[in-house]
Amino acid sequence: MQDFDLHAPKGANKPRRILGRGQGSGRGTTAGKGNKGQKSRSGGKTYVGFEGGQMPLYRRIARRGFSNYPFKKEYQIVNLADIEQRYEDGETVDAVSLVVKGLVKGSVKDGALKRLSAPVKVLGDGELTKKLIFKIGSLSAPAKEKIERSGGAVAAAE
Repeated sequence: MQDFDLHAPKGANKPRRILGRGQGSGRGTTAGKGNKGQKSRSGGKTYVGFEGGQMPLYRRIARRGFSNYPFKKEYQIVNLADIEQRYEDGETVDAVSLVVKGLVKGSVKDGALKRLSAPVKVLGDGELTKKLIFKIGSLSAPAKEKIERSGGAVAAAE
């Protein structure tokens, strides 16, 4: 076996099963789809929860109560431990620098924030020893306490 002689192990690649090519092929007539009915026809698909035309269970049951799900806010979480590793003393922690350092998802163009996939929240997991200036919209109470204890400052987000 040479380094350049690469191939899949025996039995990894099976030949494609050819359907509907006459009785002698062993896969003719119904071509493995059974006899008659909606699912044997071309384009004859049904959807999840389909009950043969009967009103599906999920539509028969009344909707009650209130759900906050459509209004919930999702945050991109950044912990102080991650910030401690990636930032130097005296730097400013804001959305642009978090994207540039790869801590949150988003895009920056010409030094300005173009898009942020979700708002950012800094949580207080880990210790902070550097003096940093935070210009972030959302901070947890323990994070704010640790930032001020290390000599840093929390400014209003731009």
